[in-house]
Amino acid sequence: MDSLRLIDHWPVPHAATAVVTADGTVVGTHGDTSQVFRLASVTKLLTAYASLIAVEEGVVELDTPAGPDGATVRHLLAHTSGLAFTEHRAQAPPGQRRLYSSSGYEQLAEVIAGHSGIKFADYLAEAVLQPLGMTATTSTGTSGAPGAEAESTVDDLIRFAAELQAPTLIARSTLDEATSVQFPGLNGVLPGLGHQKPNDWGLGFEIRDGKDPHWTGTRSSPRTFGHFGQSGTFLWVDPDAGAACIALTDRDFGPWAAEAWPAFTDAVLAEL
Repeated sequence: MDSLRLIDHWPVPHAATAVVTADGTVVGTHGDTSQVFRLASVTKLLTAYASLIAVEEGVVELDTPAGPDGATVRHLLAHTSGLAFTEHRAQAPPGQRRLYSSSGYEQLAEVIAGHSGIKFADYLAEAVLQPLGMTATTSTGTSGAPGAEAESTVDDLIRFAAELQAPTLIARSTLDEATSVQFPGLNGVLPGLGHQKPNDWGLGFEIRDGKDPHWTGTRSSPRTFGHFGQSGTFLWVDPDAGAACIALTDRDFGPWAAEAWPAFTDAVLAEL
């Protein structure tokens, strides 16, 4: 795909990208797809997927109490527990505001580890990474690993992006719920892009809807879901386009990305 060559013009030391369709076909790559990059908050997609598997296995339920008083696994996944961004303190009652929270994902991992008796990094590896053959992906961080410390390659995330379009590890109904708006109508800040009214989110997946500004493109369907990371990384799935795109870089998110990523996404979608 010629559109993928646009990453050559990004002001980053290194970048790699790929597009994979709903049937698992890789229709294009560019850059070193075997290079390992920090995922930053794209890590949350892996954590969320392991959490959904834990729900299906009966380790926890979405309504299992977790986090602050009155909060549940569902609240933590959907960033509505009321927990602060990086501090383990409540800023709002559960279910009332969309407060993006990495500390919430730390508490989510602790709950799953406590109920399963398995360290969360091991649970993630056994439930997601190993079955999908994501051999280059690591989640060896400390307390922040569930929200921000994984590392991976485009090659590995191609496998994950295919799973997000044709699930094999969870039921389609579970994925459909996870990529549907949870606690609709809540406002909140989309990190790096400002206040959104509403700031819609699924169970670990950010949902595009009508957000403006946004890191995906103007051609992206409202059903587009995914995540971006402050390390300059993103993964989106557009169900209407029948495709997913991964882009990994080694320059932190900033104005350059807010300008380059939407144009890149629009070019990819136009070529599809």
